Amino acid sequence: MRLCRKNYLSAAGVLLTSIFVSGFISGSFAQAQPATWPSRPIRIVVPFTPGGSTDILARSIGQELTKAWGQPVIVDNVPGAGGSVGADKVAKAPADGYTLLMGHIGTLGVNPSLYPNLPYDAVKSFAPVAWVARVPNVLVVHPSVPAKSVKELVAYAKANPGKLNYGSGGNGSAANLATEYFKLQTGASIVHIPYRGTAPAVTDLMGGQIQVLFTGAPAVLGQIKNNQLRALAVSSPKRLDALPDLPTVAELGYKDFEADQWYGVVAPAGTPRDIVMKLNAQINQSLGSAELKARMTSEGAIAMPTTPEAFGQLIVREIARWKPVIQSGRVKAD
Repeated sequence: MRLCRKNYLSAAGVLLTSIFVSGFISGSFAQAQPATWPSRPIRIVVPFTPGGSTDILARSIGQELTKAWGQPVIVDNVPGAGGSVGADKVAKAPADGYTLLMGHIGTLGVNPSLYPNLPYDAVKSFAPVAWVARVPNVLVVHPSVPAKSVKELVAYAKANPGKLNYGSGGNGSAANLATEYFKLQTGASIVHIPYRGTAPAVTDLMGGQIQVLFTGAPAVLGQIKNNQLRALAVSSPKRLDALPDLPTVAELGYKDFEADQWYGVVAPAGTPRDIVMKLNAQINQSLGSAELKARMTSEGAIAMPTTPEAFGQLIVREIARWKPVIQSGRVKAD
């Protein structure tokens, strides 16, 4: 088994890839799948409170696994420290396939650079199982902002440093990181106003208390379609089906710009390879079901069925991507 090393990975990213490969081979291949697995309930830990996208996706995947195997799948919400508490719980669980983590860009891609004393290693502590979905972020502004495009927004922000404020769901949140990445790539000057969640940030954006928001598409789709907010671009490599006329940031001249949220399942390091592959195959199959597709569409999510190796590469790549963003933006966890 090999993981391809793309040229754009930093030296640190390459080293992490090497560690991931050696750990995955020595741990996962060394054990064989019990013939009766699964013979008892499976637990999926969600490292956030109920009701969010991570929770909804975990419960949806759990329902599909239950239907396929006849064993209950229990979702266990373990919030705290930006998802670190729940992730650490899974990292220290038995590597038998009965405890899984619904990971997220924060817990696996951002936290390694955000928390100096993270109790788990996002690469070495887990066996990647399946990349479940990505959720594109949409860049929106209040109608009072005199910018009808990304180019105009960047020019206005540079000409008026500190005049524009952007909101997020909190320090270290996906919206915070996406906007800091945008600032790093464009040189725009926009001040961060952290909120306790996305909903109050959207409310204040509509009221004009803040002027810019770069957040998950579901949170602002309705306001965009009702002309309450002006959408300028989307963070994903491809345009959104729901907003086909909205360009990507990358196609506007900022090559390789990508700042989507993403979700995926991991297991404790050392989980038998056969169990990992059985989970991967069933989750990928479930992502094609009409019922799960409908749930994901309502969350603005795009299914991403792929191999455990490809998901492992994503984790390594995202750690390398977000580290300089966190450092340059001086992002601190709440």
